[in-house]
Formats: sequence, structure tokens, C-alpha cells
Amino acid sequence: MHMTVFGAGYSGKAIADLYRQAGHTVSGTTRSVEKFDNLQALGIEPLQFDGTDISPELRQVLTKTTHLLQSIAPGRDGDALLRLAGDDLRNLMPQLQWIGYLSTVGVYGDHKGGWVTEETLCKPVSARSVERVEAETSWLALGERIGVPVAILRLSGIYGPGRNAFANLASGTARRLIKPDQVFNRIRVEDIAGATVFLADRLLGGLYNVTDNEPCAPQDVVTEAARLMGVEPPPEQAFETAELSPMARSFYGENKRVSNARLKELGFAFLYPNYRMSLQQLWSSNTWRREASEPA
Repeated sequence: MHMTVFGAGYSGKAIADLYRQAGHTVSGTTRSVEKFDNLQALGIEPLQFDGTDISPELRQVLTKTTHLLQSIAPGRDGDALLRLAGDDLRNLMPQLQWIGYLSTVGVYGDHKGGWVTEETLCKPVSARSVERVEAETSWLALGERIGVPVAILRLSGIYGPGRNAFANLASGTARRLIKPDQVFNRIRVEDIAGATVFLADRLLGGLYNVTDNEPCAPQDVVTEAARLMGVEPPPEQAFETAELSPMARSFYGENKRVSNARLKELGFAFLYPNYRMSLQQLWSSNTWRREASEPA
């Protein structure tokens, strides 16, 4: 088996690394050749892809690709890979058996704190989430046309080694914003990798929420991280009066609890089913400073 990851960033690298550990070969794309060494150190064959064309080197790798993962966010012009390859994907990848697409739980929009499942109607609020819904629909339609299962992984807020509340506390950027009844969903990057490989190995298509068991108020995560570090948490701030970027403020306009029951019913076991045990592991293992998949 050979997986090609389009967009080998934080999540893409973790997925590629886990797939490689399972005994398969992996390629990963990046916009910058300066990142090639980092990918090679993880055993990932680096390739350049900036969304404007498919190079001869990339085309050669695609001929041996059995599993495709698209981790690059769409833009106003849609999904770059679909735009360049489209229905020619089967010719580019004659051995293709499975497609994974990393999306976001933002596609559900605001549900005033209520629970949502994969059956819930999408009503995206932000432009970026509208673009995600369009990309999801296009990938699923393409899969139907070429006879390849497409798994849409709707990810919640991603954190893990190097990107977490400890790092924010250490840098002085952590905040405890208080908005009554507001909850967020989150997921460890290692569980994103695990869920992706779980679905890829079984050639499963469809919609899957990839999120932990416990949506919670964002300030609770900061408070718990501060407790573990033995430091005072930052003071509470009212959301209404806090200075926030338009994008940061937009996240608080969506309030929902996302269910992961579908994945668990298939037999997938989350390594980090809640933020408390996850933070404890990051702190006790002293991996909170290090980016996911970086060598120790």
C-alpha cells in the first residue's frame, strides 16, 4: 500500500507517520521545498504541490498510490486537487482504492449547544465552512463516479504536542474567555491519525465525526492545564468585551456538541477520549513542547 498525503502539515504528517509505522510507504506534499528535510526525517517522501499544477514527479508517485488523503483546505476557487485532476483522477491513480478528505465540524454551523451527528443537516455559517461543504460534496460525487470509497473526516479543534494549552500558557497567549453555555469540541492529533488509518485500512467511505467524548467550555481546558503546570490561570474575561480577531470571534458564533458515536460503533478506540487525560499525558510525558511526529 502507498498513501499520498496532499498537505503534510500538522495533521497530515501525523497520519503519514502512523501509516508508515504500519509498514506502508508514504508520500507527502508541501508548498515549500524548505520543509522536505522534515518530511524525509519522518520517512515521508516529500513532493512539492502549490495547487497550480501537478508536477511530473508527483504524477509518477500518483501511479503507485493506493490511498489518497486530501488535507489541503479549499479556497474561493474550490478544492485545488479536484480542480486540477477531477475525473482524470482514476487515470492519474490507476491503483487507487480509498480517498480520505479532512474536513471540519464547522460544516454543521450553530446548534445552540445541542448534539449533532453525521445525520444532522449542515448549515455552515462562515465562508470557509461553506467551502468545506462544497468540497465534501464534490469528493463524494467523484468517488461515486470512479467507484472509490471516500471517507469525509469532520475534525473538531485540533491540539497535541507543540500545540496545546500548556504551550499557550508558557508563551503568555492563553486566555479564559467566558461566554455562558459556550462549548467547543476538540481532538488530539494522534486520534486524527488513528481514525484515518482505521478507515483507510478497512476501505470505509462515508461521513465521520472525529472528536473526543467531551465537549466543554474552552476556559476549563486552560484551567486544567494551569493546574497541572502549577501556575495561576489567566484571569477570566467576558467574551463580549474581549479584543478578538474577526476569525476568533466567529468561532464563538457556533455552539454545538458533536457526537463521535459512529466511529466508536465501528470499533475505533480513541487514545485520548477526554481533555483531562490527554493533558495529563502531554504533561507527564513532557511532549507538550514538541510538534507531533517530531523525533524525540
